[in-house]
Amino acid sequence: MSNNDADDDEPHLEFAGGNVHLITTKERWDQKLSEARRDDKIVLANFSATWCGPCRQIAPFYNELSESYPSLMFLLIDVDELSDFSASWAIKATPTFFFLRDGQQLDKLVGANKPELQKKITAIADSLPPSDK
Repeated sequence: MSNNDADDDEPHLEFAGGNVHLITTKERWDQKLSEARRDDKIVLANFSATWCGPCRQIAPFYNELSESYPSLMFLLIDVDELSDFSASWAIKATPTFFFLRDGQQLDKLVGANKPELQKKITAIADSLPPSDK
């Protein structure tokens, strides 16, 4: 008695907690990027995969960061669900994090390196005007 159909979204639940927005379509990506542009937010895009051990390890930390830095928009993209889209970003390893402002890349981090991710987020958050923090 298998109930697999109902569990298809289960792996994503642990990945997209906190203020992390799960991106499952190119349209949703465009919508979130235009929201970020409108609200003058920096976007942090996490290209990840449910089967990737390091992605699973850093997911709770990424979710925590999303709550600690409401001035940034945290997105999660499953490279398997959006393979063509991920390929257009030249994703070679997961997780890969992109920092974007107005759709332009400010910075990038490849790998589940918590201290480096924290450092980059802090540097970007510190560069924002006080009203945005």
